[in-house]
Amino acid sequence: MNTARKLPLEGIMVLELGHTVMGPTCGLVLADMGADVYKVERTGKGDDTRWLKGFGAGFFTCFNRNKKSISIDLKSEKGKAVLLTLVEKADVLVENFGPETVDRLGLGYAACAQRNPRLIYCSLKGFMPGPYEKRPALDEVVQMMGGLAYMTGPSGRPLRAGASVTDILGGSYGAIGILAALYQRKITGCGQLVQATLFESVAFLMGQHMAIAAITGQAPPPMPDRGRAWSIYDLFKTADGEQVFIGVTSERHWQRMCETFGFSEWGRDPRLASNQGRIDQREWFWPALQDRLGRVKKAELMALAEKAGIPFAPVARPQDLFEDPHLNQSDSLAETGLPGGGVAKLPKIPLRMNRSGFDLRLNPPGVGEGSLEVYRQCGFSTAEIRSLADQGVIGLVEAERSALG
Repeated sequence: MNTARKLPLEGIMVLELGHTVMGPTCGLVLADMGADVYKVERTGKGDDTRWLKGFGAGFFTCFNRNKKSISIDLKSEKGKAVLLTLVEKADVLVENFGPETVDRLGLGYAACAQRNPRLIYCSLKGFMPGPYEKRPALDEVVQMMGGLAYMTGPSGRPLRAGASVTDILGGSYGAIGILAALYQRKITGCGQLVQATLFESVAFLMGQHMAIAAITGQAPPPMPDRGRAWSIYDLFKTADGEQVFIGVTSERHWQRMCETFGFSEWGRDPRLASNQGRIDQREWFWPALQDRLGRVKKAELMALAEKAGIPFAPVARPQDLFEDPHLNQSDSLAETGLPGGGVAKLPKIPLRMNRSGFDLRLNPPGVGEGSLEVYRQCGFSTAEIRSLADQGVIGLVEAERSALG
């Protein structure tokens, strides 16, 4: 853990009423940048993602490092009063509850801004205000309705992306909005409402394809069915049964490939001298290229591609990234504590600043872990904290309950 360098958001207090992926992603970005992020969870079991199995088993561990946990019963009047007291001291509140939920709880933007006019209130939802705003939304739902699933799968088989793309993108844009609002608050002295959403995040991703349709007058096909712009831009099966992607996107790439791979006669063949020429000769050229590269093992093929300076990639699985030499040597992974004990190297946010190191400072917290200090900072006496804990309004981990005496 590198704590020597000052982090840009040190001293910023964030209340994160976030669950699943979108809200926790926003909180994670702020926490990694040094903010004091307090994850507000229900008393007892806490966030549902703590207990997910299967595909969701890693959600909590991945998106909740560098945070502390506050456990509050927000359905009780006393619990709401506790949170609003914390709001008075907070710089930022992040929430990604369902439509109208925070307003029903009495914790919407208007109520919180009344208690603290300097508060940056970030609302993360499925849709911006408009005809769809009251619909419940999921990552996969908006991938379908926003065109991403259509562009990802082959024709007739829309397919969601292989990660929580829109949750992560929407949460990240929420963090960008918060940073802009914090900067603006330095000038105006006032907080404001920040909104970021899933559907509009997908629409932003689709902007490049929308522009194609507007310019050409033609509907862009799904990515698996797209027209061929480059003569060599595909996966190749290797001699040891693996796959390597190779992309040749310039004539310099082609000449270097021919020189390095021993394709000297192809380098002199006028039919193959241009990218379009190689596309025109695809009927014989493509099977011949596949045959030649198919005689080479994966490691050797990648070594030749690297020597030639052409784009290439193995087909990696998520678990392969634990030992990826670049991620490890570039300090892009942080050893993070796992719920059952042990550690795993998980990705840091993909950002570097030469005066700050976005490292692991805190492992994902237990339910209520780290909350005692914030109650004291916000003016609660030891007797009040003990009483609230005894009534089940707030939850504390055993060590903090013992510290109350």
